[in-house]
Amino acid sequence: MADIIVVLIVIVLLGFALRGAIKHFKGDSPCCGGGTGIIKTDDKELKNPVIGKKTVHIEGMSCDHCVQSVKKALNEIEGASARVDLQKKEAVVSYDREIANDALKKAVEKAGFKVASITE
Repeated sequence: MADIIVVLIVIVLLGFALRGAIKHFKGDSPCCGGGTGIIKTDDKELKNPVIGKKTVHIEGMSCDHCVQSVKKALNEIEGASARVDLQKKEAVVSYDREIANDALKKAVEKAGFKVASITE
């Protein structure tokens, strides 16, 4: 009888662990600020013609919620529009005015991630 109870407890615990893993990979986990589902950030249209692009290589992104957090933070910079790729762990930032690398780095760090490098 005790063995059956132990097996049932293990099965219940595995169920909770599996549910948590699924939520994490869908981006619904509080691991990176989620928990209420992924809020998609719309693409930002620049007001002026694009004069250049920078690629920001980012460490620490693991899900769609991370991508949306980085995209939102970079798009808050005036004159910048970001497209973030989880697989490549990078953001390509188009800009219509000069933007300092420090501004990009601060935005990514504000979102909770680390910039590995920035290339033009």
